[in-house]
Amino acid sequence: MADRTSADNGRADGAAHARTGPEDDGTDPPAEYRTAELARAAGITVRTLRFYRERRLLPPPRREGRIAWYNEHHLNRLRTISALLARGHTLGGIADLIDAFEKGRDAGGAAELLGLESTLVSPWSQETPVRLTPEDLAAHFPDEVTSDNLATALDLGYVAVDGDEVVHVSRRLLDASTALVGEGIPLGAVLEAGRVVREHADAVADLFTNLVRAHLFTGVRELSPDDLRRLSDVMDRLRPLAEQVVDVELALAMDRRVRAELESWSRPDEPDGPDGEPRPEPEPGGEPGGPRPTGRSRSRPGG
Repeated sequence: MADRTSADNGRADGAAHARTGPEDDGTDPPAEYRTAELARAAGITVRTLRFYRERRLLPPPRREGRIAWYNEHHLNRLRTISALLARGHTLGGIADLIDAFEKGRDAGGAAELLGLESTLVSPWSQETPVRLTPEDLAAHFPDEVTSDNLATALDLGYVAVDGDEVVHVSRRLLDASTALVGEGIPLGAVLEAGRVVREHADAVADLFTNLVRAHLFTGVRELSPDDLRRLSDVMDRLRPLAEQVVDVELALAMDRRVRAELESWSRPDEPDGPDGEPRPEPEPGGEPGGPRPTGRSRSRPGG
């Protein structure tokens, strides 16, 4: 009926199906999803997906007997809903926008928000989620899958529980964490480092978005459709620039830090003073840097 294909752009584990049929002309067929597959690809639960459908936030799926088939349009709509929720819109307000778009009212503004192709809606990250059984997780982190570590990973959003499986948000993060633990660093320390990196990454993201707001959209209180198109173009160009700046600065910082560590290891017998400077050598019979001793105990030239 349908061939299972590998899914790209962050979709979970080849969830999409390629529709085939007599009209196949050699071009790539549109991808389709069953209900559970669509929910996984959108990063939501099946229950949430059904709730959105009941609220008429999604157009009806294609029916094939008792099977509901969804397509990329449904997936993009779900990503748009998630993005609008993150920007402070309520489900009621989103429903009004969708209604206005579908009925042609305020078509320009609503279509721009719900255009579903915008860089503002599509995620910057192109991470591939990974589905793991408990045994898979234990194999990645032997003797480290404790209740505390699981709670921390859930709190950070690195993992989510889906039935009997665990979904890790990023293949690259999973591989990096596995490698660090393999080097002998405890998983708890790796997760705490991830929390600190998250805080710094949020600060860097704030810095770049504030630059755009302060210098390119000065005085703009509400984005018009033209503003949205311009902002989409700006953010699309900003993505590689921000990644380049962060990559270079991190590399330079690591160079500086490694050199400093090597220098400190090369002088293990020189205790540092309170300001990080080597302590002065003590005078005979006195404290380092203290008053010089007096009396016969001090030899004098020619004495």
